[in-house]
Amino acid sequence: MPRLRANADKPHLWKADIAASVDRFNQWFMDFAPQAFLSTRVSTTERVRSALIATRDLRSLDSGILQNYPGALSTLRMCTAPPLAVDRLAGLARASKSLVGSMEKGRLAGRMKPDILDENLTSICQTLERLLDRDIFPWLKTETEPTSHERDRASTIVADRLCSAVANPIVRNAQEQRQLALIDDWLKQRGYEKKRHTAGKPLPEMQAGTYCFRMIVVAGKTFKVSLPIDVVIQPKRLRRDRLPVLIEAKSAGDFTNTNKRRKEEAAKVHQLQATFGKGVCFALFLCGYFGSDYLGYEAAEGIDWVWEHRINDLAKLGL
Repeated sequence: MPRLRANADKPHLWKADIAASVDRFNQWFMDFAPQAFLSTRVSTTERVRSALIATRDLRSLDSGILQNYPGALSTLRMCTAPPLAVDRLAGLARASKSLVGSMEKGRLAGRMKPDILDENLTSICQTLERLLDRDIFPWLKTETEPTSHERDRASTIVADRLCSAVANPIVRNAQEQRQLALIDDWLKQRGYEKKRHTAGKPLPEMQAGTYCFRMIVVAGKTFKVSLPIDVVIQPKRLRRDRLPVLIEAKSAGDFTNTNKRRKEEAAKVHQLQATFGKGVCFALFLCGYFGSDYLGYEAAEGIDWVWEHRINDLAKLGL
């Protein structure tokens, strides 16, 4: 089946599109990223305050507390001087990395024996207590009850540390939501219906004129893998192979990171082609810093793309 191309076969347009894409991302970042960060900081501050209250303002750090509130560990790591990364804490405390990793996700290691669990948690608490940043928590020096002002101030500082550690994911998630909303509006304006495709049902049986977000597609020939696809769209006018159009929303705030991750899309499209054939339509929806090196690599791998600033190019994919 002849493959429709939006931009991969038009290198004479790349330079101007790269500049326009960078400008668009920078404008969005200046306008919206600070608000996305601030709103996250508000919720994070509340989480920090809850962790302080649960530990009696860091005066009761023991195994029992962490067993009851394993999710507080990510906050407690930021209460030290210096703040501790996950691996650094596990190393200093000589604790199980898998346990620390599970606690970062809000749960304990399910198969760990109670005595081993208690030993690990006690060691973690001892490490944290020794490294607590007492300049942030002055009541630890004076051995007095903290005032509401002191607790609020400490919560804000720790929340800033937490948000700084995840600043890029915060911005990336906000940008991804915005990109999906743009595609959603574009499709609805053209009469497409948002409708979940039944799990396990063959992809070619997806109803014409429908689309869904974050669909898992099983692909691969020898070894089957579950591939998350951001947008799956079945055109109103079905392709001869009846396969929908698969789109990955991507944004980037610098050129370096995109070049490091470009092989991920290539691996994904190879797995899709192994299952559905060379004619599978897999495209990227791009906004930000995607240079000519990145674009050339993706084009060579058979991957097409649509720029966010020229979203109407989605029509060139048969939509």
